[in-house]
Formats: sequence, structure tokens, C-alpha cells
Amino acid sequence: MPTVLVVDDSLFMRVTIGNMFKEWGFEVIGEAANGKEAVALYDQLKPDLVTMDITMPVMTGIEAVKIIVEKDVEAKVIMVTALGQQKKVKAAIESGAKDFITKPFQEEQLKMVAFNVLNLTYSSQH
Repeated sequence: MPTVLVVDDSLFMRVTIGNMFKEWGFEVIGEAANGKEAVALYDQLKPDLVTMDITMPVMTGIEAVKIIVEKDVEAKVIMVTALGQQKKVKAAIESGAKDFITKPFQEEQLKMVAFNVLNLTYSSQH
């Protein structure tokens, strides 16, 4: 069962994303509200996948990705971004994020990106 760390400063988004992953058979092993917490939890939990919001207090998702990938080049991080943040997405990918998804997104979009990043066989539930 793949493990996931959900990082977003919005509790609502953490719960929403976490529930989607649980439905797909993932284990949500941690949640963080900012990049600093994300880095600490990544070190501690070593999740298979991280969903990382870009805009957060204390430390941004881009700063967190840089630190995580410096420590673990195999880290699989998907950036979760708001519309109109293309420059930030580009910076995140350059910093080592594997992919991104733009809010608001459909459940199937996130599933497809997550399965792709983890090299899992993706099947739509329709």
C-alpha cells in the first residue's frame, strides 16, 4: 500500500485530498500545514508520495521541495497549485517536483497524476 504525505495550509484541502487517496487504497501517513512541517515529516515518515501546496505560510512548497529533493533525490512530490501560478510551478519542477495539478481539480486528474508519478497501473473507475 503506497504511503502519502498531504501538505496544504488549508485543513479542508488536506482532508479532501487525504480522503481521495484513502479511496484509492493509499495510506495517508501524515499531514502538514506548511513547508517546514512537510520537511520534518518527510524525514521522519519517508512517504512514497507527497502532495505539496505551493503557497503556504512559514515555508513555501517550492522551498520545501528543494530541501526534500536535496536529501532524497528519489522523492516523489506533486505540486498542488492555484490557477495562474505557472511561474511558481516551473520553479517547483526545476526544484525537483515530479508533476503538478491545478486547483480546482477533478478526482480523476489527481489519481492519474499520482499513479503516473508512482509508476502504478492506472485505471479509471468509470
